[in-house]
Amino acid sequence: MPSYNRRDLLKRALLSVYSQTLLPTEVTVIDDGSNDGSEAMLRREFPKVNYYYQENLGVSAARNLGIQQASGDWLAFLDSDDEWLPEKLAKQKAALTADPGYRICHTEENWIRNGIQVDVPKKYAKTGGWIFGHCLPLCAISPSTALIHRSVFTGIGLFDARLPACEDYDLWLRITANYPVLLVEQPQINKHGGHQDQLSQAFWGMDRFRISALQKIIDAGQLSAPNRQAAVNMLLKKAGVYLNGVTKRGKTEEASYYRQLIKRYE
Repeated sequence: MPSYNRRDLLKRALLSVYSQTLLPTEVTVIDDGSNDGSEAMLRREFPKVNYYYQENLGVSAARNLGIQQASGDWLAFLDSDDEWLPEKLAKQKAALTADPGYRICHTEENWIRNGIQVDVPKKYAKTGGWIFGHCLPLCAISPSTALIHRSVFTGIGLFDARLPACEDYDLWLRITANYPVLLVEQPQINKHGGHQDQLSQAFWGMDRFRISALQKIIDAGQLSAPNRQAAVNMLLKKAGVYLNGVTKRGKTEEASYYRQLIKRYE
């Protein structure tokens, strides 16, 4: 669990972890430079949590440190502003026991916005199997639903700490190009939104980070021919939309970069 100045939300998230019908063998919190009393709260109320502090390096570096410090083979993730439903881990373990060939499992989710449950837009509906194409338009797996075998990270690497946002989009592309995904169709988390410190609200033009992730996986030269073509098509689509945006805003240098990028991949 990565956290930055979210003491009260972190407490809610941890209570959902310790309310699981199948408890995890260990819980690790990476404090990404908090100064709001998070450590004192954890020491007082959750003394069994493995606590690590790092200077403010971002969510990817925090998750990577958690992966490195955890001792288990199966790693579950939970963002500090979300919460697991009580049977989340049990349902995933049962699904993986029934289909032992999978190395990543995720679940459907409930969306809570400003404390009220809302309908999840159809484009965010989860799916399973070989879902690389489904992951190209947007982030198709929520980190708080993911249960991943350590061997996956050995095979494809960790979160890209160079990306300030959409680091999960980048990871899902690399994973789903190489592994099928198991889906638990019933919602197993409450995904909270609407608060001011959400990463998705911190940057304008989030698609520029997705374009960077697409460029990276295309240039790595390891995609199958159909997946490469699909990735190129999505890069061109996103880059074209983004180019229109920066052009309207008079960002000439950025517009020039994206024109050249489009020309390269066309």
